[in-house]
Parts: sequence; C-alpha cells; structure tokens
Amino acid sequence: MRRAGVFQDLVVDTRQNMEHVRHSKTGSEGRVVRLITNHFRLTCPQWTAYKYNVDFKPDVDDTNLRSQLLFQHERVFGISHIFDGNSLLLTRRLPNQELEFDSYTPSRSTVKITLQLSKELPPNHPDCVRYYNVLFRRTLRQMNLKQIGRHYYDYRKKCDILNHRLEVLPGYITSILPYENSLTLCADLSHKLLRLETAYDLIMRLKENNEYAKIEKELVGSIVFTRYNNRTYRVDAIDWYQTPRDTFPKSDGGQITYVQYYKQKYNECITDVQQPLLVSQGRWKKGRRLMPRSPIRLVPQLCYLTGRTLKEERIFQYKDSFEAIPVADWLKGSQSTSLLRAVSLKHWVILHTQNCVSEAKILEENLNSVTPAMGITLEKAQMREVPGNTISSYIDILKTLIKDGPEMVVCILPDDTKNRYDEIKKYLCVKSPIPSQCVVAHTLTKARTLKTMATKIAQQMNCKMGGALWKVETGLKKTMFVGIDCFHDIVSRRKSIAGFVASTDEELTKWYSQCIFQAPGEELVDGLKNCLQGALNSWLRNVPHAPESIVVYRDGVGDGQLQALLDHEISQLVGYLENECPYSIKLTFIVVKKRINTRFFLQHNRKLGNPAPGTVVDMMVTRQQWYDFYIVSQSSTVGTVTPTHYNVIYDTVCLDPDTVQRLTYKLCHMYYNLSGIIRVPAPCHYAHKLAYLVGQSLHDQPSSLLANSLYYL
Repeated sequence: MRRAGVFQDLVVDTRQNMEHVRHSKTGSEGRVVRLITNHFRLTCPQWTAYKYNVDFKPDVDDTNLRSQLLFQHERVFGISHIFDGNSLLLTRRLPNQELEFDSYTPSRSTVKITLQLSKELPPNHPDCVRYYNVLFRRTLRQMNLKQIGRHYYDYRKKCDILNHRLEVLPGYITSILPYENSLTLCADLSHKLLRLETAYDLIMRLKENNEYAKIEKELVGSIVFTRYNNRTYRVDAIDWYQTPRDTFPKSDGGQITYVQYYKQKYNECITDVQQPLLVSQGRWKKGRRLMPRSPIRLVPQLCYLTGRTLKEERIFQYKDSFEAIPVADWLKGSQSTSLLRAVSLKHWVILHTQNCVSEAKILEENLNSVTPAMGITLEKAQMREVPGNTISSYIDILKTLIKDGPEMVVCILPDDTKNRYDEIKKYLCVKSPIPSQCVVAHTLTKARTLKTMATKIAQQMNCKMGGALWKVETGLKKTMFVGIDCFHDIVSRRKSIAGFVASTDEELTKWYSQCIFQAPGEELVDGLKNCLQGALNSWLRNVPHAPESIVVYRDGVGDGQLQALLDHEISQLVGYLENECPYSIKLTFIVVKKRINTRFFLQHNRKLGNPAPGTVVDMMVTRQQWYDFYIVSQSSTVGTVTPTHYNVIYDTVCLDPDTVQRLTYKLCHMYYNLSGIIRVPAPCHYAHKLAYLVGQSLHDQPSSLLANSLYYL
C-alpha cells in the first residue's frame, strides 16, 4: 500500500479517556503573560470537496511522473484540484463515480489510470488538512522557491560568503494543522548553508599529493548536495574503477552512459570523464525495517559539499567530558559546596601515553584542588603509561589493571580518534565493567578553564561512582520517574537501541538503566516489562516500600505514532502493572517532542524577546484532543529559544495541569551533566545518553553490574 500523501491526519483523541481534564487542561498557578507566536489563523473555504483515489497500472513510483500522467486529462476534472501523489481533491463532483484514462509516458508506454470517488469532505474535515499543506507547498513553488529536503528556499536571495566559499539560502518551514480554536499556519524561518566547493574539487586538490586515504576520510560519511535536482545524498564509498563513461541500465532495459544521462535529463555537461564515481546507498528512513536498495552512483563534479553532519571522529570528545559551561552561578556554587552525596575515591588509575604525561599530572593536581570543597576524599592516583598509541596497547594495559580492581579508570587520550574511544569504552562497559572517564589531552591545556574543567570531571566521576550532586523537590511522593528514548544508526544501519532509565529512590538521586536491542529503524520498544521489573527491584533495594505511581517521559516519537504507543508500549506497562506486579501502582505516560517549529515571543516596550524560563503555554496552540502543553525551560540571550512540547496520552495518576507542568519543569533541573536547566526532563536525557553510547560506541549489551550507575554520562 502506498502512503496517502505526505501529510496525514495526526490527531488521536487521547484526552477523552482522562476524566480529570475533560473539561479543562489549563493550569491556574503562576502569573499570566501575553505571548505572540508564529501561528497564523486560517479560514477554510465553505464548500464541499470530493476526494478521489487514483490508481496507476502498472504502478509508477515517481511522484512527478504520476502527476504528469494524471494531468494529461486535466480537461476532464478541471484546473481546480490538489493531487498529493495518491489521491485527488476536487471542488466539484465528476459525472461518474469511477473513471478510467489511458496516459502515456515520455517513452510512449501506456499507463491506465483509475479515478474512484472515496468520500465527500465538508470544509472542516480533518482529511482536508493534508490537502491544505499540499496546496501551500505548491504556492511556495509558484513563488519560485526550491525544495531542498522537506523545506523550501529562495535562491534569488542567497547570500554568498566568497572568502569561505559558502552560500546561505533563506527559506521557510511551514505546516498547517488544527489547534484549539482554529486552523493555523505555523511558519518559521530556515537557512540552508551550502559550500561552493564540489566533491570533484576536493578530489583533485588532494589527488595532486597522492592523498587518497585523506580523500576517503573527507568524503565517505559526508553529505553532498546535487543542484540539478535539489537533493542531498550521503557518500558511503568512492568507486575508483568506474567513471562517467561507464553505462548503467535504463528503466526500459537499454544502456546509457552517465555523461549522456546527465546531459539528456538535466542539461549538465561533465567535463572530466576520468573522475571516479561516488556511491550512496540511499536514505534509510527511521521507522522502517532494513530494505535492500540498489546503490546510487553520483558524479563528483555535480556534487556540492555541505559540511560535516555529526562527523563521527569529532563528536565523542564532548560526550565524556562536559555538555557545556553555563553562564549562571550554579556551577560556581557547585565548586564551593559539598555535594549531596559525595563518594570517596581511594583506588583509581590515570592512564596516559608518553606524550601526555604533563596533562595527566595537570588533571590530578586540579582534581585534588577542587574535590575537598565538594566533600570528596580523593587519594593519590596510580599513574600508568601506555606503551605506544595503538588501540591494542590500551586494551593490553587495561587487562593488567583490572586484576588490581580499581574503582575508577581515567584515560587521557592524545587525540579524538573515535575507534580508540569506542574500544576503551566497550572494554570497560561490557567486558570488564568499571566506571571510566575519558578526557582528550588538548582540553587540559587551557589554563583559564582548568578549574571549571576539573570541577565538571570530578562531578562526573562522582556520579559514575554512585554519588549525587543535588536534588529537586518534585512535589510527588513515592513516585518513580522513567525516561525512554531510542537511537537509530541510519548510517551503518545497525540495530536500533532503546534506552530505559528509571529513578530508584524518592529523591531522584539513584538510577537504574537498561537498554534493548531492536531491529534497525524500529521505534516502538519491546521488552518494557523486563525493564520495569528490573527498575522496581532496584527501587526496593533502596526504599522500604514500593512506589505508588510511575511517570514515564517518552522521547523520540512523532504525533502519528500516538495510537501505536497506546497499543504497544503502554499496553506492555499496564499489562505488567495490572496482571503481574504484586503492588498497586498507577501510571502516567507523557510524550516529549523537541523538534518543533512553534516559537513564542514576549513583547516588552514594543520589542520582542524570549519568554522567561518556566513559561508554560497550555491554550490556543494546543490540540483539543490532547492533554498537552509547552514549556520554555531554558534562557537564551542569542537567538530564539525553542520550547518543548509535552502530551500526556495516558494518566491513571490523574495529575492536574498545574502539577504535571510544575513537575516537568523541575525535572529539567535534575540532569547531572549540566549545572543548569536542560530542554527535557532528566530521565529523558539520561535515556538518550545511554542509547547513544551503546549505539555509537559499544554495539553490545552493557554489563548488568553497571545498571545502577550513571556510567554513560
């Protein structure tokens, strides 16, 4: 079955089953402020629309070709129409309920098209929303905006930064959806950054010095942009044996060279017929199981570089050191105040190479300087030098260290090579479970930030040893908080990882973690029963009584998956709590959505600014069918702050709006890797960190001996 267009009706009425918010989901606490948002009210045409299903025989995959074939018969159904690739919306009813046409492709083959009346749609029918979006996107195209990915950009207003061989395209992100009182258009600005350098330019520049390995390193894994069709591709390999003079099969069975193809279809001239070809496996979409696809070969001369998108070798150094240095006084306070639960460290090791001796000593000196004020007793570290700089040399010395049973291993890494980091973490998290901390050497050479750096590292080490930094009063007693998030490796197409993290004491200072391996791209999580059972067992080891309620924050799912969550994930949790759990425990399930385009502005003295942290929006741009709200958690002095959207889709705890809003905001203060407020509740971000570490570095189930520590910070 083909998808019914790009836009679907996303509204699942989850509020109807919650009696406590059936009449009102608006909070009453706090101070009322007037906000401006980037939603614009739309009025619907007051006429009936007619939806026709469109069937092609033989089937045609290309949406543009489907449109061309259908519009050969525009004289029959008229020029007032909207076609989404699968169904046709008309303003008038056709004389017959079913019509058949013969259309012809550019190669003169015949395609039979059948139009069949599906339904009549009144002006406010939810199905109309999809067509309004299709119509608006058509309007953007008529304004000469070009589609790149999902959004539209204006090439006429591009800004060239020639010194850096870059150009910036302004554009728009738009969506039309029904909200509390009306249909609205949400419009946000977007900018696309493109490089003027092609993959061919890079190949030729490095080829002069025979730097073929560097060509592979720079291109493989990068994203390129092809202007002839405004599409992006990920480069998975370089085919040095094929050139644009080689042929490939056409859809009609014939053969054509790449030179001929690009000239005929796009009027692009390939000047160097000796250049190699780039290989892309095509996009693998999240939520779909792995499907075999034929590789796409691209000509480097026509592929523009877009810069690195999460280049793997560069990202890990931030994962194990610190998230950010906040400007607030929170961090300063943590440097001079005893931690909530400080863990002494007696037997620990600093591992370093011969070139990083000074950095290792600097780290130990600064840790000794900052830990007394925190209440941490830090014994002298055992310094061990790694003989060589290979991965095997690190693993070999770790094997000898493990016999002595250190409480913590700190590794000073000479650079940010990902493979080395992955193997060290895998050994210390899977094979020989010991809390570990990795620090890139060059981060210890900045004198101005050394004390701050040492403070953050000491805090992380304390958390990984089972300590706690601070706590927040949530207002809910005997409640376990759970975060669930998934990591999808859409690059290597490995198995997806679901992270499950739960608080196991009433102060939210102890945590239980478990991850689940799933089929590639699978978002809905199996095995939640075992995760919850493990979390409850851990809770009962810390607290003499079972929790009375569980609040789950689920990140990483879209609006179209709400019914699937109810049927699949929530049913697992409810089934266990009602049928197998020996305790009476109620459940609240909240969906967290970060990637939204809704923005809020506070007007002051005729100027617009960001709302204050803690601002809640629970009306106007929320949905009637949902128990939902927005929270602005963070402050931003540069740019526009992005709110987070929360949707309570199941609630037997019966949390009133004020309680759930206040609770959610407080949980944004409980993430121990940042002395400040984050965008999502801490359990959510812990689950994200866990799934990311396992999916990016470990590729294996972490040892259960680490399940009760935040080893993934």
